[in-house]
Amino acid sequence: MEIKKRVAEILKSTIASTPGQPEFYQAVEEVLTSLEPLLKRENKYEKYNIIERIVIPERQILFRVTWIDDKGKIQTNIGYRVQFNSAIGPYKGGLRFHPSVNLGIIKFLGFEQIFKNSLTGLPIGGGKGGSDFDPKGKSEGEIMRFCRAFMEELFKHIGPNKDVPAGDIGVGGREIGYMFGMYKRLTNNFEGVLTGKGLNWGGSLARTEATGYGCVYFAENFLNKYDEFLKNKICTISGSGNVATYTIEKLYTVGAIPVTCSDSRGMIYDKNGINLETLKRVKEVERKSLVEYAKEHPNAVYTPIEKYEKGRNAVWDIPCFAAFPSATQNEVNLADAKVLHKNGCRIVVEGANMPSTLEAISYYQENGILFAPAKAANAGGVATSQLEMSQNASMESWTFEEVDAKLHGIMKHIFDLSYETSMEFGEKGNILLGANIAGFRKVADSMIEQGAV
Repeated sequence: MEIKKRVAEILKSTIASTPGQPEFYQAVEEVLTSLEPLLKRENKYEKYNIIERIVIPERQILFRVTWIDDKGKIQTNIGYRVQFNSAIGPYKGGLRFHPSVNLGIIKFLGFEQIFKNSLTGLPIGGGKGGSDFDPKGKSEGEIMRFCRAFMEELFKHIGPNKDVPAGDIGVGGREIGYMFGMYKRLTNNFEGVLTGKGLNWGGSLARTEATGYGCVYFAENFLNKYDEFLKNKICTISGSGNVATYTIEKLYTVGAIPVTCSDSRGMIYDKNGINLETLKRVKEVERKSLVEYAKEHPNAVYTPIEKYEKGRNAVWDIPCFAAFPSATQNEVNLADAKVLHKNGCRIVVEGANMPSTLEAISYYQENGILFAPAKAANAGGVATSQLEMSQNASMESWTFEEVDAKLHGIMKHIFDLSYETSMEFGEKGNILLGANIAGFRKVADSMIEQGAV
């Protein structure tokens, strides 16, 4: 059967069997359509029905989370864990606590995680989880009670050689700590079942910085292929969580000038460069809005989200050489991509998961903007999580420099593999195609070798 027709059939059947999951369909379409050159060359993937199998999770777990708020009222949320693919190792992927979380969001994240984890070269499969619980506005006690209630069900489905969750949006060191404490109490085991742990009890140095640092390492590898560099270049970044903050930090160390950051209420543009000390204090210590940043830096321009042009993200209005979307999915649409191109953007490096729409990606590729997709560019976080697993298993603790050096090497490996695969299929520099094919091929071959699984 013609490959395009077969892919279209898979997409159609996926939509029919799992209604109401647009983000998941988008992730599936992005991967499957870019696999066409591989599927034409290798008929084994059709013979063993891989593309139909790989879009269906091995296991989907939904559960009720019941907890008591500070007023003594019983609250209820939905918990999710999608264990998508274990062909190359135990499930690995973060937990997201955010009111937008639903099954489709978790499935898109888990599907992306399969290929991201494959690209690292490390033995980890793909999974994702979370809840529609919103930590914002909750007290420390409420967050702790929710995390403990969430783990009361999740612990039945995870383990150091089965499924090892980590953090994501809304889940940082505090939340991981509360969940780990409950896991330990329920199982009477102290083991590396979660990553992103505190340094006093099994965490890894450089884990907090890893995703942001890795994005910059990937960008430099990509640009160097074209004899270009980040030094002295203006960079725009969305978000103000771990990914954005440590992308900004690493950009400074390579001599770039990061000038923006954002949160759910608005964005900051500081033409002299974002003040990293203030950003960390406001977002990591005080956990406040970027409005506080603007109060301390009157020369910085604060734009509340109400003043964004409809259907646009104001961050991308700022002229830049490199853009690092690091907030959430689909935050860069076609209109944003056109503005980036008009303003001279040379490269888009995805720090968040799937932050560019399919239309934006097509526009990048058609107009000469270098594009570093999330599954390749932001894989440093999960790679360092696996390094934390390795340290836990061997009961060792590596220095920051040791972990950072391994991270640097892993990001170079991911870029080289993606770039070389793009050349192999006659699409030099198409890192999206290269990353998707390279990530898929390893998982698919493993599935074939393991039989009808």
